[in-house]
Amino acid sequence: MTDTQAPLSAPLAELTTLRLGGPAREILRCEDTRTIVETILDLDERSEPVLVVGGGSNLVIGDAGFDGTAVVLASDRIDFGSGRESGRPHVVADAGVGWDELVAATIDAGHGGLECLSGIPGAAGATPVQNVGAYGVEVADILRSVQVLDRRSGTLRWVSPTELGLGYRTSNLKHRNDFVVVAVSFWLNENRASQPIRYRELATRVGVEPDDRVDAAEVRAAVLDLRAGKGMVLDATDFDTWSAGSFFTNPIVPGAEAPAVLERIAARVGDDVAIPTYPAGSDDADPAIKLSAGWLIERAGFHRGHPGPDAAVRLSTKHTLALTNRGSATTTQLLDLAREVRDGVVDAFGVTLRPEPVLVNCSL
Repeated sequence: MTDTQAPLSAPLAELTTLRLGGPAREILRCEDTRTIVETILDLDERSEPVLVVGGGSNLVIGDAGFDGTAVVLASDRIDFGSGRESGRPHVVADAGVGWDELVAATIDAGHGGLECLSGIPGAAGATPVQNVGAYGVEVADILRSVQVLDRRSGTLRWVSPTELGLGYRTSNLKHRNDFVVVAVSFWLNENRASQPIRYRELATRVGVEPDDRVDAAEVRAAVLDLRAGKGMVLDATDFDTWSAGSFFTNPIVPGAEAPAVLERIAARVGDDVAIPTYPAGSDDADPAIKLSAGWLIERAGFHRGHPGPDAAVRLSTKHTLALTNRGSATTTQLLDLAREVRDGVVDAFGVTLRPEPVLVNCSL
């Protein structure tokens, strides 16, 4: 640092659900779309590095912080007044709207469609970026369109789902910064009808058969209860929720490799143990499978609460997919545990787990 450079002093940890990460040079809070656009384009004009922050639920920020300006999306407009399209209602929400706030608002307005994604932390604008999904529903199933700021041209435009390359926990908006999501729109169901209940655990909890539809409010209550039991509903007093949610995505194995991978797993856990697998992709010639990351982590010897009660970073005591800050951790400690788990699964099964959060000024 030269004599003319001021030290970074704007704390970023408080903007993330992990409560980790060093400072930025400055934090700017933007409460409407116009301010977001003007602020980002002004910073770009000055060649100032920009970190866009929504709800901070999918960010792992390095201990050294971010040598630039953090722009917090705090816009909060929710609009049901746009009428119907193709015979269906829809909602438009600013990127800064809290996701669960949006889910609750749609149900309060008499609609269904988003209820299976209840309780997911973060901002609405982040959901299409990683194609958020839970309990049998993905954003791709309900997304109508996304409004983005093209930082190269300085213009706003609406983008259709077909342009986004939506896949399992990914899109072509992820790991790039030339487009910033400023608003999202979702299709809704009338009469507070839920999406078809396809996730067996949820169907059992609600008391219906798979593919049935029920009142969205009932589904929301069940989802919130299930998530709370796994430490996946934010609670400032519960360190199990000081996380970035599921840290690893479920690994997808190409069909040609699947028999060898499953054979290796069976050799480790025993032929009499059922290995949870799910179809992945649509290539009938090479039918890929999806494995359960949480199941692999546990069978590799990493149990809930690993490595123990005195550790600053632990696997959640409720859910092995969450890496949690117990109140005094550093990002370095978090990533050390992530590497231990990742490498342990590779050693046991030959399967590499990939991180779901966005890593800022740090790496695995």
